[in-house]
Amino acid sequence: MPVTTSAARPATLPQDFGALLREDPEIADVLLGELRRQSGTLQLTAAENFTSPAVLAALGSPLANKYAEGYPGKRHHGGCEQADAAELIAVRRATALFGAEHANVQPHSGSSAVLAAYAALLRPGDTVLAMGLPYGGHLTHGSPANFSGRWFDFVGYGVDSESGLIDYQQVRTLARTHRPKAIVSGSISYPRHPDYERFREIADEVGAYFIADAAHPMGLIAGGAAPSPVPYADVVCATTHKVLRGPRGGMILCGAELAERIDRAVFPFTQGGAQMHTVAAKAVAFHEAATPAFAAYAHRVVSHARVLAAGLEAEGFDVTTGGTDTHLIVADPAPLGVDGHTARTRLAAAGLVLDTCALPYGDARGIRLGTAAVTTQGMGDAAMARLAALFGAAVREEGDVLAEVRELVAKFPPYPG
Repeated sequence: MPVTTSAARPATLPQDFGALLREDPEIADVLLGELRRQSGTLQLTAAENFTSPAVLAALGSPLANKYAEGYPGKRHHGGCEQADAAELIAVRRATALFGAEHANVQPHSGSSAVLAAYAALLRPGDTVLAMGLPYGGHLTHGSPANFSGRWFDFVGYGVDSESGLIDYQQVRTLARTHRPKAIVSGSISYPRHPDYERFREIADEVGAYFIADAAHPMGLIAGGAAPSPVPYADVVCATTHKVLRGPRGGMILCGAELAERIDRAVFPFTQGGAQMHTVAAKAVAFHEAATPAFAAYAHRVVSHARVLAAGLEAEGFDVTTGGTDTHLIVADPAPLGVDGHTARTRLAAAGLVLDTCALPYGDARGIRLGTAAVTTQGMGDAAMARLAALFGAAVREEGDVLAEVRELVAKFPPYPG
C-alpha cells in the first residue's frame, strides 16, 4: 500500500497494513509515520539496518501466536511441531553459517545473550575483564546501571592514547593482576578487528573463559568480511540485526561441551518462552546471509565505511584510529567547532540520523555511525563521498542539506516499489 513521504514520492510498505488500518488507525498512523521517517531520511545509526521483506513476513507470521517454552522435542506446551521445525532450521543454519558446534537462537536481544553467557559461566561476585565503558564497552560490560555492574566485579581495559587501538599489553597486565573468571572482547564503537587469538592466549594464561561479544561485526563475519571469534572464544554472543540484517534479537554460539550449560542459562534461567516468529525470522536471515550476494554486500559495507571515513577526515572531522576495518566509524567533530551532541542535532535536522558515543580520550563525546543500512539501500562509493560532504555542510550549517538528503534517499529507497 503506497503512502506519500515528506519528499513527495511514493514509499512502498513491505507488508500489507490493510487489516491494521481498518482495526486500529491510531497505531497504523504511528507505523506509517515511521515508514515516512525511514523513507525520508538516511539511517546511519551503526546498530540499524533494513530487513528483507521475507524477514518481515516471518515476523508477522502465525508463529507470533505460539508459546513454546523449552527446546525442540522438550517443550512445555503442546502443538509445537512447527515451532520445533523453525528452531531446528535456525540452529542448523546458524551453526553452518558460523562454523560453530552449537547455537542457541532463543535470546531476545544481544544483552539477553550476554546475560545468559555470564549465567552459564560465572557466579555473582566473580571478576570479569572487559573493555571499559569510556572506551566503548557495552552496558553489559560492567555499567553500574546494568545487571553486569551490579552482579560482577568488572575491570576495564582501554586503548592506546595515540593510536586508539586496544592495548593488549594492558589487557595482559590487568589479567595477570586481577585473575578474572572471564575476559570479554567486543565494543559498541571500536572500528577495528579484535585480535581474538591474542585474547584467547591471555585467557588461557590466567585460566579465564573467553567470551566474544560480536554483536556489531557478526554480519561481517557471516559474509567473510571480518575474522571470526568462533575458533577462539568459549562463547560467542551476538545480535541478529545490525549488519546481519535479520530481526532484532540475539544468539549464542559455543562448543559442544558448553551447550547444555548455555541452553539452561537461556531457558529456564534468564528467559521464558522463545519468540517463535522471531526465531523463524532469524532462520530466514541466516539463509540470506549464506548467499554469495550477502558476502558481496558485507564487503561493500566495509568498503563504503572506509570511503566515508576518509571523506569525513577531508571535511575536518577527527576519525578515531584513523579509519575503520568494519561498518563502524567514530568521529570527533571538535575541529569543526562543535561537540558531539550539537553535531548530532544538526545532522538530524539535515536528515542524517546517527548516535553519539564516548571518545577514547577525555570526557568529550563524538558521533558514531555505520554504513550497513545505506549499503542495503544500494548506495555506492560515490554516494559515500557525497555523504561526507553533506556531513560537513550540515555541521557547518551551510546550504539546504535536507533537500539533498531527500533526493539521495529518493534515489535509493529502503523498500523500492
